[in-house]
Amino acid sequence: MASKQLPAVLLAAYAAVLALAGDPDMLQDLCVADYKSLDGPLRLNGYPCKRPESTTANDFFSDVLSVPGNTGGNPSGSVVTAATVDKVPGLNTMGVSMSRIDYAPWGANPPHTHPGASELLLVLEGSLDVGFITTTGKFVGRTVCKGEMFVFPRGLVHFQRNNNGSPAAAISAFNSQLPGTQKWAEALYTALPPVPADVLARALDVNDCMVEPCVI
Repeated sequence: MASKQLPAVLLAAYAAVLALAGDPDMLQDLCVADYKSLDGPLRLNGYPCKRPESTTANDFFSDVLSVPGNTGGNPSGSVVTAATVDKVPGLNTMGVSMSRIDYAPWGANPPHTHPGASELLLVLEGSLDVGFITTTGKFVGRTVCKGEMFVFPRGLVHFQRNNNGSPAAAISAFNSQLPGTQKWAEALYTALPPVPADVLARALDVNDCMVEPCVI
Protein backbone atom coordinates (compact mmCIF):
# COMPACT_ATOMS: atom_id res chain seq x y z
CA MET A 1 0.00 0.00 0.00
CA ALA A 2 2.79 2.37 0.93
CA SER A 3 4.56 1.84 -2.38
CA LYS A 4 1.38 2.76 -4.29
CA GLN A 5 0.93 5.93 -2.27
CA LEU A 6 4.52 7.13 -2.71
CA PRO A 7 4.18 8.43 -6.30
CA ALA A 8 1.13 10.48 -5.30
CA VAL A 9 3.08 12.00 -2.41
CA LEU A 10 6.00 12.82 -4.68
CA LEU A 11 3.69 14.39 -7.25
CA ALA A 12 2.07 16.53 -4.55
CA ALA A 13 5.48 17.65 -3.28
CA TYR A 14 6.60 18.44 -6.83
CA ALA A 15 3.45 20.48 -7.44
CA ALA A 16 4.08 22.43 -4.23
CA VAL A 17 7.65 23.21 -5.31
CA LEU A 18 6.45 24.43 -8.70
CA ALA A 19 3.81 26.61 -7.05
CA LEU A 20 6.45 28.30 -4.88
CA ALA A 21 9.04 28.75 -7.60
CA GLY A 22 9.89 32.18 -8.96
CA ASP A 23 12.67 32.86 -11.45
CA PRO A 24 15.03 29.91 -12.08
CA ASP A 25 17.92 29.59 -9.63
CA MET A 26 21.43 30.55 -10.72
CA LEU A 27 23.79 27.79 -11.81
CA GLN A 28 26.93 29.94 -11.62
CA ASP A 29 28.27 32.94 -9.66
CA LEU A 30 26.92 35.46 -12.17
CA CYS A 31 25.21 35.61 -15.55
CA VAL A 32 25.35 39.20 -16.85
CA ALA A 33 22.80 39.66 -19.62
CA ASP A 34 24.28 39.65 -23.12
CA TYR A 35 22.05 42.18 -24.91
CA LYS A 36 23.87 41.59 -28.20
CA SER A 37 22.33 38.12 -28.32
CA LEU A 38 19.00 39.75 -29.22
CA ASP A 39 20.44 40.53 -32.66
CA GLY A 40 20.60 36.82 -33.45
CA PRO A 41 17.88 34.26 -34.16
CA LEU A 42 18.03 32.60 -30.73
CA ARG A 43 15.42 33.57 -28.12
CA LEU A 44 15.54 32.43 -24.50
CA ASN A 45 13.38 32.85 -21.39
CA GLY A 46 15.67 35.57 -20.10
CA TYR A 47 19.08 36.47 -21.51
CA PRO A 48 22.18 34.42 -22.33
CA CYS A 49 25.25 35.15 -20.22
CA LYS A 50 28.22 37.27 -21.09
CA ARG A 51 31.55 35.55 -20.71
CA PRO A 52 32.69 36.15 -17.09
CA GLU A 53 35.95 37.79 -18.14
CA SER A 54 34.04 40.50 -20.05
CA THR A 55 31.85 41.59 -17.12
CA THR A 56 32.50 44.86 -15.28
CA ALA A 57 31.27 46.55 -12.11
CA ASN A 58 29.00 48.75 -14.21
CA ASP A 59 27.01 45.66 -15.23
CA PHE A 60 25.79 45.54 -11.62
CA PHE A 61 25.32 49.28 -11.10
CA SER A 62 22.52 51.73 -11.93
CA ASP A 63 21.50 55.19 -10.77
CA VAL A 64 18.16 55.08 -12.59
CA LEU A 65 16.16 55.11 -9.33
CA SER A 66 17.93 58.21 -8.01
CA VAL A 67 16.13 60.57 -10.38
CA PRO A 68 12.45 61.45 -9.66
CA GLY A 69 10.11 60.76 -12.56
CA ASN A 70 8.38 63.67 -14.31
CA THR A 71 4.67 63.31 -13.55
CA GLY A 72 3.70 66.48 -15.42
CA GLY A 73 2.57 64.96 -18.70
CA ASN A 74 0.96 61.81 -17.32
CA PRO A 75 -2.85 61.94 -17.04
CA SER A 76 -2.85 59.38 -14.22
CA GLY A 77 -0.42 61.51 -12.20
CA SER A 78 2.29 58.91 -11.68
CA VAL A 79 5.50 57.72 -13.32
CA VAL A 80 7.12 54.31 -12.81
CA THR A 81 10.88 54.00 -13.31
CA ALA A 82 11.98 50.37 -13.53
CA ALA A 83 15.34 48.85 -12.65
CA THR A 84 14.88 45.43 -14.22
CA VAL A 85 17.19 43.14 -16.20
CA ASP A 86 16.36 45.18 -19.31
CA LYS A 87 18.29 48.10 -17.78
CA VAL A 88 20.65 46.40 -15.30
CA PRO A 89 22.31 43.42 -17.00
CA GLY A 90 23.78 42.13 -13.74
CA LEU A 91 20.26 41.26 -12.55
CA ASN A 92 20.08 38.40 -15.04
CA THR A 93 19.22 35.13 -13.19
CA MET A 94 19.24 36.97 -9.81
CA GLY A 95 15.46 36.80 -9.43
CA VAL A 96 15.13 40.37 -8.08
CA SER A 97 14.42 43.87 -9.40
CA MET A 98 13.11 47.24 -8.21
CA SER A 99 11.06 50.19 -9.40
CA ARG A 100 10.55 53.77 -8.28
CA ILE A 101 7.08 55.30 -8.43
CA ASP A 102 6.61 59.07 -8.28
CA TYR A 103 3.14 60.52 -7.72
CA ALA A 104 1.83 63.99 -8.49
CA PRO A 105 -0.54 65.50 -5.87
CA TRP A 106 -3.64 63.27 -5.90
CA GLY A 107 -2.02 61.14 -8.60
CA ALA A 108 -2.56 57.40 -8.94
CA ASN A 109 -0.79 54.32 -10.23
CA PRO A 110 -3.91 52.80 -11.87
CA PRO A 111 -5.07 49.19 -11.39
CA HIS A 112 -2.52 46.76 -12.84
CA THR A 113 -0.95 43.35 -12.28
CA HIS A 114 2.56 41.88 -12.24
CA PRO A 115 2.22 38.37 -13.71
CA GLY A 116 5.75 37.36 -12.76
CA ALA A 117 6.25 38.58 -9.19
CA SER A 118 4.95 39.67 -5.83
CA GLU A 119 5.64 43.30 -4.92
CA LEU A 120 6.91 44.87 -1.71
CA LEU A 121 6.16 48.62 -1.66
CA LEU A 122 8.03 51.04 0.64
CA VAL A 123 6.78 54.64 0.86
CA LEU A 124 9.66 57.12 0.62
CA GLU A 125 7.67 60.34 0.87
CA GLY A 126 4.04 61.26 1.51
CA SER A 127 1.23 58.79 2.11
CA LEU A 128 -0.64 56.47 -0.23
CA ASP A 129 -3.99 54.70 -0.30
CA VAL A 130 -3.18 51.22 -1.61
CA GLY A 131 -5.04 48.02 -2.19
CA PHE A 132 -5.43 44.76 -4.10
CA ILE A 133 -8.35 42.54 -5.09
CA THR A 134 -8.31 38.79 -4.47
CA THR A 135 -9.59 36.20 -6.93
CA THR A 136 -12.73 35.92 -4.78
CA GLY A 137 -13.44 39.63 -5.20
CA LYS A 138 -12.34 40.77 -1.74
CA PHE A 139 -10.75 44.23 -1.60
CA VAL A 140 -7.76 44.50 0.76
CA GLY A 141 -6.55 48.05 1.27
CA ARG A 142 -5.34 50.71 3.67
CA THR A 143 -3.30 53.91 3.97
CA VAL A 144 0.49 53.52 3.98
CA CYS A 145 2.66 56.40 5.25
CA LYS A 146 6.34 57.37 4.90
CA GLY A 147 8.62 54.55 6.07
CA GLU A 148 5.83 51.96 5.99
CA MET A 149 5.46 49.04 3.59
CA PHE A 150 2.73 47.01 1.93
CA VAL A 151 2.77 43.70 0.03
CA PHE A 152 0.92 43.00 -3.21
CA PRO A 153 0.60 39.27 -3.95
CA ARG A 154 1.75 38.02 -7.31
CA GLY A 155 -0.66 38.42 -10.20
CA LEU A 156 -3.44 40.22 -8.29
CA VAL A 157 -4.92 43.53 -9.50
CA HIS A 158 -3.67 46.38 -7.30
CA PHE A 159 -3.17 50.15 -7.25
CA GLN A 160 -1.72 53.08 -5.30
CA ARG A 161 -3.13 56.59 -4.94
CA ASN A 162 -1.52 59.70 -3.47
CA ASN A 163 -4.07 60.86 -0.90
CA ASN A 164 -2.96 64.49 -0.48
CA GLY A 165 -1.90 67.65 -2.29
CA SER A 166 1.86 67.09 -2.04
CA PRO A 167 4.07 64.86 -4.22
CA ALA A 168 4.76 61.33 -3.03
CA ALA A 169 7.28 58.63 -3.89
CA ALA A 170 7.76 54.92 -3.25
CA ILE A 171 10.17 52.09 -4.02
CA SER A 172 8.94 48.64 -5.04
CA ALA A 173 10.96 45.42 -4.82
CA PHE A 174 10.07 42.31 -6.84
CA ASN A 175 11.07 38.66 -6.63
CA SER A 176 11.73 38.53 -10.38
CA GLN A 177 14.29 40.09 -12.68
CA LEU A 178 11.43 41.03 -15.03
CA PRO A 179 8.06 41.04 -13.20
CA GLY A 180 6.04 42.42 -16.12
CA THR A 181 3.24 44.98 -15.80
CA GLN A 182 -0.21 44.82 -17.33
CA LYS A 183 -2.42 47.86 -16.79
CA TRP A 184 -6.06 46.81 -16.67
CA ALA A 185 -7.55 49.71 -18.66
CA GLU A 186 -4.81 49.79 -21.30
CA ALA A 187 -4.97 46.03 -21.79
CA LEU A 188 -8.70 46.20 -22.55
CA TYR A 189 -8.93 49.44 -24.52
CA THR A 190 -5.64 49.73 -26.42
CA ALA A 191 -5.11 46.12 -27.54
CA LEU A 192 -4.35 45.59 -31.25
CA PRO A 193 -6.41 44.27 -32.86
CA PRO A 194 -9.04 45.68 -30.48
CA VAL A 195 -11.10 43.61 -28.09
CA PRO A 196 -14.66 43.35 -29.53
CA ALA A 197 -16.91 46.09 -28.16
CA ASP A 198 -19.66 43.65 -27.17
CA VAL A 199 -17.16 41.65 -25.09
CA LEU A 200 -16.09 44.79 -23.22
CA ALA A 201 -19.70 45.87 -22.77
CA ARG A 202 -20.65 42.53 -21.21
CA ALA A 203 -17.55 42.49 -19.02
CA LEU A 204 -18.34 45.97 -17.71
CA ASP A 205 -22.13 45.42 -17.66
CA VAL A 206 -22.80 48.49 -19.82
CA ASN A 207 -24.46 49.20 -23.17
CA ASP A 208 -22.36 48.57 -26.30
CA CYS A 209 -22.67 52.24 -27.25
CA MET A 210 -20.86 53.25 -24.05
CA VAL A 211 -17.81 51.26 -25.22
CA GLU A 212 -17.90 52.18 -28.89
CA PRO A 213 -20.05 54.98 -30.37
CA CYS A 214 -23.07 53.55 -32.13
CA VAL A 215 -24.05 54.64 -35.64
CA ILE A 216 -27.54 56.14 -35.58
